[in-house]
Amino acid sequence: LLDELEKYGVGAIALRCAGYNNVDLKSASGRIKIYRVPAYSPYSVAEHALGMILLLNRKLHRAYIRTRDHNFSLDGLIGFDLKDKTVGIIGTGKIGRCFADICKGFGMNILGNDPYENNEFCGKYVELNELFKESDIISLHCPLTKENKHIINNQSIENMKKGVFIINTSRGKL
Repeated sequence: LLDELEKYGVGAIALRCAGYNNVDLKSASGRIKIYRVPAYSPYSVAEHALGMILLLNRKLHRAYIRTRDHNFSLDGLIGFDLKDKTVGIIGTGKIGRCFADICKGFGMNILGNDPYENNEFCGKYVELNELFKESDIISLHCPLTKENKHIINNQSIENMKKGVFIINTSRGKL
């Protein structure tokens, strides 16, 4: 892709994300400049993750379409209360901690897993297998590393509750 872009005279690529793991920086070096977002508001990403949970749980996308078509039936749209549900947060850096604080406001039980525990995290740190086993919702808030690549896989899914929601606002390869 970089070769083709260079043929068309492209001199710069501006990414709309903080990560650049999907760009071959060695290949781009000296040919095409790569720019990225230096940081996101941790609150905006955490709020987006919670919005995705609400969308899935309350089926807001279906409800919107129905009401637009003047169908006000609740059939098939009822979700579950988030209160007392368990959310497992993988990655408790700035974004993960903001997400935990929001979940706390919903009355959720909060589990966390991170190689670098932080005393500002409002949940309970647990081993990854316990997080998979106990969580009703799992939210990923970590960078992609060789240690966590494909952290969600057949084996981890086998350890999860049936019907668990998995929210990934981080990297696709997690």
